[in-house]
Amino acid sequence: MSMDRIIREEARLVLLRALDEQPDGRLNSELLRQTLELYGITKSREWVHDELNWLGGMGAVSVLTAGTVRVASLTAKGADHVGRRLVIEGVKRPSRQEA
Repeated sequence: MSMDRIIREEARLVLLRALDEQPDGRLNSELLRQTLELYGITKSREWVHDELNWLGGMGAVSVLTAGTVRVASLTAKGADHVGRRLVIEGVKRPSRQEA
């Protein structure tokens, strides 16, 4: 597996988890970019837009354009992946929660 693929799959999980942590399940792409940096994934906003579009195509998020940023909203399918109720291929699988 290539390093690019590993980074993308990890980043997609980080994005979904960040959305899942929000009361309304939404964040803009700049805040999501900053969240990725906390995990050592330093990418451009355009790269984040591409990943959000990919997640949108998989049905994990819905994406709206607001000026120069995108606003992503977690869907039920995305929440199910974070909650380990289903698997979205191309997104890292969440680890099991310790009891």
